[in-house]
Amino acid sequence: MPARFFVLMVCMGNICRSPTAEGVFRHLVVQAGLQRHVHVDSAGTLDYHIGAPPDARSCEHALRRGYDLSGLRARQVSAADFDRFDLILAMDWQNLRALRQGCRPDHLHKIQRLMAFAPAGCRAEVVDPYYGPAEAFDAVLDDVELAGSGLLRHVYLALQQKV
Repeated sequence: MPARFFVLMVCMGNICRSPTAEGVFRHLVVQAGLQRHVHVDSAGTLDYHIGAPPDARSCEHALRRGYDLSGLRARQVSAADFDRFDLILAMDWQNLRALRQGCRPDHLHKIQRLMAFAPAGCRAEVVDPYYGPAEAFDAVLDDVELAGSGLLRHVYLALQQKV
């Protein structure tokens, strides 16, 4: 399977939800043995935290579940990302709109919500935990883990079609 597939996780500041989604999905990709074929990254729609590590609470809660986010650094979505990535996944409706507004029409098909890959009955967006209680960071992990399995199936099928 020589094909490559590029996935970008996006939230507002790239310090809570999207790096968590990157870490979880990267873990799933490695477990599936697809790390040579699937590239996962994350970015924010705003430039609030460029160069900063993920929020300490995100790192702490992720590490409890076996996901190490410590090497990640925040960055802002760039115009080149729309060319490079096959799938750009917003954590919520607000960031979905921001991505669509900054995207050329020929790349709009790449932009979706991460939770569109979750099982039926799950919430539609990954809720921002930044101003919430500690449990909100576990809810983010729950959401991205739920969506991650469906996303992995989608990416695997897309890789098969690229071959």
